[in-house]
Amino acid sequence: MELTGAKVLVAGATGVLGGALARALADAGARVALAGRDGGRLEALAAELGGAPASAVDAVDVDAVRAAVDAAAGALGGLDAVVVAWGVVAFGPAADADDAVTEELFAVNALAPMSLVRAALPHLADGGAVVLLSAVVADAPTLGMAEYSASKAALSAWASVLRRELRGRSVAVLDVRPPHVDTGLVDRALAGTPPRLPAGHDRGEVVAAVLDGMRQGAREVVVDPRERRLVVR
Repeated sequence: MELTGAKVLVAGATGVLGGALARALADAGARVALAGRDGGRLEALAAELGGAPASAVDAVDVDAVRAAVDAAAGALGGLDAVVVAWGVVAFGPAADADDAVTEELFAVNALAPMSLVRAALPHLADGGAVVLLSAVVADAPTLGMAEYSASKAALSAWASVLRRELRGRSVAVLDVRPPHVDTGLVDRALAGTPPRLPAGHDRGEVVAAVLDGMRQGAREVVVDPRERRLVVR
């Protein structure tokens, strides 16, 4: 898809990676609407992007998510793409996981993105794009991160089915599964202490790969484990 002039909703825009994607899309000429939980950061980013439409929303509030999608589509005159960068993490042995924490992991990492995309599809132009930020753990479940890995794998599996179901509309579904990126997420874990993690992957490379994937109508952004570089395909 052509990014210049594209109407794009970025959900999770008050996070480090979501904010970087919103800025990069705006720099590429897209018309960007924002959704995020942190009202102060949202207001600042909206102002930075020239008064971008913005909705403060909790990812697990289904009605608020639908209202945010409708507001973005109304402000932009429809949608060409949605980018969902919501995410939370927790750590610890699977046998010791707290049920409430597990529920929140799945609610934010899997169910909320699904809900937002369902709300967006009636507004989404044929030939548009759905971008879902998953994680490398969807392919390589990690010790001490079983529930987080499972929630991301659930989103990735859902994306693969959605992609096939939307072929008739030529809507690309881009599943982005980067390695660990230092966004501060591990410092805000719902529970537990993180295991030893690799050095954070370059955030700019992830953002650039996402935009390339959108332009190409690609299926996924994944990491080449031998060279630790991202591959768009």
